Amino acid sequence: MASLVKRLTDKGLITPPSFLPDNVQYETAMGSMAYGVNTDGSDEDIYGFAIAPKEIIFPHLAGEIQGFDKQGRRFDQYEQHHIQFSDKKEYDIVIYNIVKYFRLCADGNPNMTDSLFTPAVCVKHSTQTGQMVRDNRKLFLSKKCWHTFKGYAYSQLHKMRTKKPDSPKRKATVEKYGYDTKYGYHLVRLLNEVEQIMTEGDLDLQRNREQLKSIRRGEWKIEDIENYFTDKEKQLEKVYLESNAIPMKVREAEIKQLLVNCLEHHYGDLSSVCPQPDKYLKALRDIKLVVDSSLK
Repeated sequence: MASLVKRLTDKGLITPPSFLPDNVQYETAMGSMAYGVNTDGSDEDIYGFAIAPKEIIFPHLAGEIQGFDKQGRRFDQYEQHHIQFSDKKEYDIVIYNIVKYFRLCADGNPNMTDSLFTPAVCVKHSTQTGQMVRDNRKLFLSKKCWHTFKGYAYSQLHKMRTKKPDSPKRKATVEKYGYDTKYGYHLVRLLNEVEQIMTEGDLDLQRNREQLKSIRRGEWKIEDIENYFTDKEKQLEKVYLESNAIPMKVREAEIKQLLVNCLEHHYGDLSSVCPQPDKYLKALRDIKLVVDSSLK
């Protein structure tokens, strides 16, 4: 089946860059559907990635010299919100350049990490390239996730405490329960997820869905959320130090090789465009850098 972006474009509902509809590699439902807390009235958030034309990924192919020529065409992401489709659903869509997508996943961005671990039923479209990335999703997990997930959890805590809802529906929630339960459930979700990552090296987004549903129903007081955060943060600091389920550092070389493999699967051989450095020469350069720094 064609990607959602392609179908929406064909119906004239969105106007993405011309290359995008035929080059989307992966689309998955995110948000409440991915976490198993959706209701009949829930909108669908769609995340994914695409492969742009070769000269956008490799600007030098268009003759561009970095730092001299004016920057040519670029593509980081395409997004469009509140799209009404024939099935009466409303969609919010974000499609990333595969390079940016890999960078965000490697950096432990919670939204991007989650998009690789959504349940299979949430995957709306996937090419062979998309499946290659999904099959290797654990490669992106490292202890860097603790810092990024914790940072996002702090953000949710702050928003929950400020009690400044951004919609009438959420304002009603604050008036009813004393806080925005959506921020509360996201805070708890983020801590649960990063605990799974650090202890198991894996991620099941729907494992704690009943707990999250109870928060959304207002069965937790704001004090319960705050106490959960305080206790769980202390526990996870210890887990961070002791865990050996995932590496401390991001596996940059392996992730880059996966990216090259994906691009070659799409474009064909890239040896003349993106040559891989000889590993022995690279080792010698690394040794030279260490020696030079020690002599300073």
